[in-house]
Amino acid sequence: MEVEIEYCVPCGFRQHALDVQEAVLNGLEQELDELSLVMGDHGVFQVTADGELVYDKETDGSLNADDIVRELREQV
Repeated sequence: MEVEIEYCVPCGFRQHALDVQEAVLNGLEQELDELSLVMGDHGVFQVTADGELVYDKETDGSLNADDIVRELREQV
């Protein structure tokens, strides 16, 4: 599985992206082929798995890292 975390740099979402990255590694490392952080802007915070949107802050609201890992686990 390839996971991408895109986060808004000007909004200060880097730490949240790092927290999600760590949680994904801790929970799904064996299932991962690739995990990447992508810098963005305009308030973006999205997580995709194999090109499919798993989490979008704008539509899904605020989720903690463990909730996002649960959503990713459903994709496996």
